[in-house]
Amino acid sequence: MNLIIVLPIIVPLLFAVSMLFFWKNVRVHKILNVIASIFSLVVAGLLLSDVNSSGILSLQVGSWRAPFGISLVADLLASIMVLITAVIGLATSIYSLGSMDEQREKFLYYPLLQFLLMGINGAFLTGDIFNLYVWFEVMLISSFVLLALGGKREQLEGAIKYVTLNLVSSAIFLAAVGILYGIVGTLNMADIARKIPLVEHKELVTVVSFLFMVAFGIKAAVFPLFFWLPASYHTPPIAVSAIFAGLLTKVGVYALIRVFTLIFVQDTNFTHTVLLVIAGFTMLTGVLGAASQNDMRKILSFHIISQIGYMIMGLALFSPLAIAGAIFYIIHHIIVKTNLFLVSGVVDKMKGSFELKKIGGLYKYYPLLGLLFLIPALSLAGIPPLSGFWAKFVVIKAGLELNQMFIVVVALIVGLLTLFSMTKIWNEAFWKNDPRGNENILDDSFSSVSISKKVLIFSPIIVLALITIIIGLNAEPFINIANNAAAQLLNPNEYITKVLGL
Repeated sequence: MNLIIVLPIIVPLLFAVSMLFFWKNVRVHKILNVIASIFSLVVAGLLLSDVNSSGILSLQVGSWRAPFGISLVADLLASIMVLITAVIGLATSIYSLGSMDEQREKFLYYPLLQFLLMGINGAFLTGDIFNLYVWFEVMLISSFVLLALGGKREQLEGAIKYVTLNLVSSAIFLAAVGILYGIVGTLNMADIARKIPLVEHKELVTVVSFLFMVAFGIKAAVFPLFFWLPASYHTPPIAVSAIFAGLLTKVGVYALIRVFTLIFVQDTNFTHTVLLVIAGFTMLTGVLGAASQNDMRKILSFHIISQIGYMIMGLALFSPLAIAGAIFYIIHHIIVKTNLFLVSGVVDKMKGSFELKKIGGLYKYYPLLGLLFLIPALSLAGIPPLSGFWAKFVVIKAGLELNQMFIVVVALIVGLLTLFSMTKIWNEAFWKNDPRGNENILDDSFSSVSISKKVLIFSPIIVLALITIIIGLNAEPFINIANNAAAQLLNPNEYITKVLGL
């Protein structure tokens, strides 16, 4: 039995439940949370290594033979996503130790974080379409509470928008699952993939595929379904914003990649053309939204949307290179976007504001922070040799190979506008003089932070920046594994065979 598949779900669950037995002892929560994150990282590393060497792994929960029971499946894409989740989970856990306020910690912040990570891993590893819905709900509940924790007016406003749109997404997802079950009589994704080509009414399948596109499109924050994201991601503490920015929308992207490479591949000329149009508008609207903002977190929130467009572009182009580009882009973006939010948290702690017009002069006295911002910022814009350059290069090369010049031009323009937005943050927060004339004066809340807490805040930022540089300077192994993952996705016979035991 491939029990290692279930460990990325079990480990955060066990530690979260363990923390509840010490619900008044925040110190125990902190220790258990870091231990859980380290365990999860080790397990995720072993899982990826196993899948990379042995091929796709599957596990039938409760020993119910597929397609009658729930299948857990780890292919290369799922294993990569689980590993990246573990990296971000550990980085956020350490950053939280130095930045999270005591009030939220007392209201079970750390158990909620582990429940969220459990839901994310469950979504990546499930091989059952209804079970995917269940994991989405686990994520939604955990993320809603994390978003609202603290009870500030703007948080509650953002949380209500967030949960309302996501409930709409869940309702559409559930309806789509019901119709799909009515068509093929199974919920197992491998079994659906095997039976759906035999369905007589192809137009009904196309309609269902659109329902999934809308449901997962809301989760992924694509055009025109993204407006819940910039309305909510700037409201919680920065550690929560960072893990949301890095991971949550990627679960939606993952779900889109999964169903539109495994299940809905009969009418790609139509469905994937629609996805390509969505990708173009997502890139453009996201980056234009970012350009219009002056709040650092709001700029970064809009940039999540524009960068999601590149990933959808890779899926829509639907060639081996394009899918590999989308996977590489996800890896790069999760690391970079999380790090940018963490850096913005330090800026806020130092200067007391995210508003660019109210701050300045950071580079003159804190050049290390300037460097730690520039690395992920330039990577996001696609400047060589950082990871974002290779991510954009692969996706755009795939577009050129398929002669999709319009979307390639859009992607290049959006890259330039992304650089403009990052330059705007750099000029306002780091380069220009502080409008209050106190460049060398730190906010009282940051001055009172102990050295040990500052180490906890800066260490994940430095590690994520190093990962960005390593991926950029040594991109080949990362591109190779993305190529292998794409090959698995575009040849689903191995997936179907391993899950159904054919």
